Amino acid sequence: MQVAELDLDTLDPPSSAEPRAARGAPAHGVLALRPGPGGAPVGPGEVFVLVRRRGRPVGTLTATVPDGADPAEVLAAVARDRLAPGAAGRPAREAATRRRAGPHPATPPVPTAPEGTAHRAALPRTSVVVATRERPGRLARALDSLLAQDHPDFEVVVVDNAPLTGATRELIERKYGERVRYVHEPVPGLAIAHNRGVAAADGTVLAFTDDDVVADPHWLTALTAPFAEDPRIGCVTGLILPARLGTPAQILLESHGGFAKGFAPRTYDPARPPADEPLFPFTAGRFGSGANMAFRARVLRAAGGFDPATGTGTAARGGDDLYAFVRILADGHRLRYTPDALVWHHHRETGRDLRNQAFGYGAGLTAYLTALVARRPGLLPALLARLPRGLAHARTTTAHRDGAVGVPGEHGAGGHPWPRSLSRLERRGMLAGPLGYVRARRRVRGLPLPWEER
Repeated sequence: MQVAELDLDTLDPPSSAEPRAARGAPAHGVLALRPGPGGAPVGPGEVFVLVRRRGRPVGTLTATVPDGADPAEVLAAVARDRLAPGAAGRPAREAATRRRAGPHPATPPVPTAPEGTAHRAALPRTSVVVATRERPGRLARALDSLLAQDHPDFEVVVVDNAPLTGATRELIERKYGERVRYVHEPVPGLAIAHNRGVAAADGTVLAFTDDDVVADPHWLTALTAPFAEDPRIGCVTGLILPARLGTPAQILLESHGGFAKGFAPRTYDPARPPADEPLFPFTAGRFGSGANMAFRARVLRAAGGFDPATGTGTAARGGDDLYAFVRILADGHRLRYTPDALVWHHHRETGRDLRNQAFGYGAGLTAYLTALVARRPGLLPALLARLPRGLAHARTTTAHRDGAVGVPGEHGAGGHPWPRSLSRLERRGMLAGPLGYVRARRRVRGLPLPWEER
């Protein structure tokens, strides 16, 4: 399945009363049709499309371009049919979007003017931290996209986590030089590597992404703007979409929901718990994902950073990002989700990768909850009060679905397939998570926070 971006002037159908060329508008209202990162020009066949309206992400869909047809014309017509206000079937999609992103319009308003120099000048100094381990080819692709950001004041810090070779250091020195800072962290674990990045960074905002993403050129500007707009914001997360859908495992993961959290911006405020989130703040997976997140530096450091006993590379298998989200909220700060901050993620390609990921999802979920109770015992009563609903929610989200037809892009619709084998692995992971966290915590006992080392 091809991946593409379609930027439209408007979602409204063109008027038949006046030729579009006479109105000075682009043909079919298409401002641009681009392939996904590293992809070939869009041609006949199935296409997964990110639809933008004047640059702003408003939705995703799948469509088929017939042989001999103009891809831009076909995809623009499908986008208007499915995403325009009042389009048939839109209420169901908006309901799914609201379940993921809250009671906001599915299509955010389009700015009346582009962001100017004054707006960019107000953006905070930002450090982008990328943790990596023995993947120099993927890392180079990510770094190229990060160095092309339109943010006016940022640095890039690469944390080489428990490397086996000098390949990452050699890449940085040979290709990037002083444009990228290299930091070595000998203790394995994603959270440990991120904490090392927190210590090395000099930004007032710390952004984190992975070495298997390609960042949209506007990503960092969109991700950091909320910090300048609201002093109570402690964390911002953004939109994650698939860079490729070339294997059954990649398509299955994206049909299951992928990493996307919808196209409606939302602010989570612990002083005003959302009425539509009865498990708040413990459904941290709704807030965002670690491949696209940023924190106010002083807030993250005050919270103790990431729990070093969580994350990939530890027995906990994950949960480092979820733990940080809830800690920030529990400390009284707001969390903002903005779909304008977009990264393209290269999903795992094989069935074996997907099985490992399913187990890791389950383990990371219960590991981060265990970490919260261990480090913030005062949260235990609130967690226990939500436990019955939480178990019901977990059963629903991990349930197998046989015979369903998965459609990448219908995020949150609940009709995706999820094989029984993956459902079992996810639930086994949930059982294993607490013990994994305890084992990992024993291993890192006594490990100081890097910014407190002397």
